[in-house]
Amino acid sequence: MNTLGERLNYARKKKGFTQDSLAETIGVSRGVIYNLEKNKTEPQTIVTNAICQTLKINKDWLIDGTGEMEDTRENSKSAKILAELYEVAESLSENEQLYLLDTVKALKQRLSRETK
Repeated sequence: MNTLGERLNYARKKKGFTQDSLAETIGVSRGVIYNLEKNKTEPQTIVTNAICQTLKINKDWLIDGTGEMEDTRENSKSAKILAELYEVAESLSENEQLYLLDTVKALKQRLSRETK
């Protein structure tokens, strides 16, 4: 994969996005994604950042092919958050843990409804 367009096309498909769904997610037209994948335009920084955040890919890899495709910083950050949640929950009683779990599940449902 020698070009940004080829890398974007590969990452988008690997992560299960169509051009339409990626464009909608980051708030641009499908034509923006199409033109990037065909190397017809250079991406604006805000578009590059949104693509990388949505696909959870490394910005350096997308732009110039250096490094790994996956953004390991995101995985690391998520692991730290989960570890901290565990530490907090560990000190709670079983009833408090169940309440926390129910609260998290309800929040997840609410957030998924808001994004639809």
